Amino acid sequence: MNTSRTAITAAPRVARPLRNQHAFGHGLNRQACRQCVRKYATDVDQPASGAVSHEELARARRYCLDMLRKSDTPSSLLLPYIPTQARDAYIALRAFNIELARTADTTSTPTIGAMRLQFHRDAVTKALAGQPPKQPIAVLLAKAAGDISDNGGKWSKSWFLRLVDTREKYLSNPPYPSISAVESYAENTYSTLMYLTLQSLPMASLTADHVASHIGKATGIAAVLRGLPLLAFPGPANKHSNQGQFAGDVGASRQGAVMLPLDIMAEAGVREEDVFRNGADAHGLRDAVFTVATRANDHLITARQMLTNIRKGEDAGHEFEHQDEEEHMYSPSRSGKPETQAQEIERAFGVFMPAVATQLWLDRLQKADFDIFNPKLRVTDWRLPFRAFWAWNRRKL
Repeated sequence: MNTSRTAITAAPRVARPLRNQHAFGHGLNRQACRQCVRKYATDVDQPASGAVSHEELARARRYCLDMLRKSDTPSSLLLPYIPTQARDAYIALRAFNIELARTADTTSTPTIGAMRLQFHRDAVTKALAGQPPKQPIAVLLAKAAGDISDNGGKWSKSWFLRLVDTREKYLSNPPYPSISAVESYAENTYSTLMYLTLQSLPMASLTADHVASHIGKATGIAAVLRGLPLLAFPGPANKHSNQGQFAGDVGASRQGAVMLPLDIMAEAGVREEDVFRNGADAHGLRDAVFTVATRANDHLITARQMLTNIRKGEDAGHEFEHQDEEEHMYSPSRSGKPETQAQEIERAFGVFMPAVATQLWLDRLQKADFDIFNPKLRVTDWRLPFRAFWAWNRRKL
């Protein structure tokens, strides 16, 4: 790929590679997406009266796996790279994320959406206590929490609540005031999801969390971009066609909203009315998308450089901005020296694999000259399984 960055001009438009030597990085592999429609469980209010039977657990696992296959194909395809003992946790977490993300799409008002999210808060509390409501995701979360405890680990309840709280904050699609606000959203959703996945290994590593933070931010920023067309032109209630790991970042308000950071829109001269009127041809839209996508790409570049540094026995190259948060405060024996850090990132590598899917989508966005309305961006790339296999064997994201 050409690594030089072509200047952005008003017209005629020339396809622009992203900045930095990696451009938009390596390609990814993945199979084509399927369309999905999922019905909300009807028995969510019934508390579990005792231990979950093997049959109930098997049904819950099948239910959650089916959610991933239909609504988050990338996560489904990356499942084999998660250690066996953590797969139930991974499946449950990703299904939980889909359920939270769908709340806006499956409720008619923010008030009803908030009630639905309160159910999820209560369900998490009960699941982590070993008494889940008889709802498939909660059942599998409870089973996974027990497995993690048996292996000497523990899930942080505060991270689950952070996921729910962040989704509630954006139920009515308030604008992001800045690109930093988009990063904060991504940190509190996709990065947090990765922290919980690391805990399921179990792993308590500041180094692994740091890498996961950058990958999660990249994925979350890409999710915001991918959801932009559905938010701008929501139409009838969306039942979530297969949006891959970016599924769900398309709120439910039937009024259109352009969810680009306001500072970037102002810089590029993008007006919301122009987007509603002209779609992909709105003045400055591609330039704004380019700027936001570049920030996502930068996070992936940083994560790769961190892996390179750590494998050389060097430090990560910069401090982890969230290292002082209580959930990230691990004992020195768990954080380890450079050699131990290298071992930790190798053990955590499967959790980092969403970087492969995110990079491939960003590459396709670049190929489309940052036309976020290009329909090809709405399906999972058939190359993902092959690229993921390549990345896993070479331990390169």
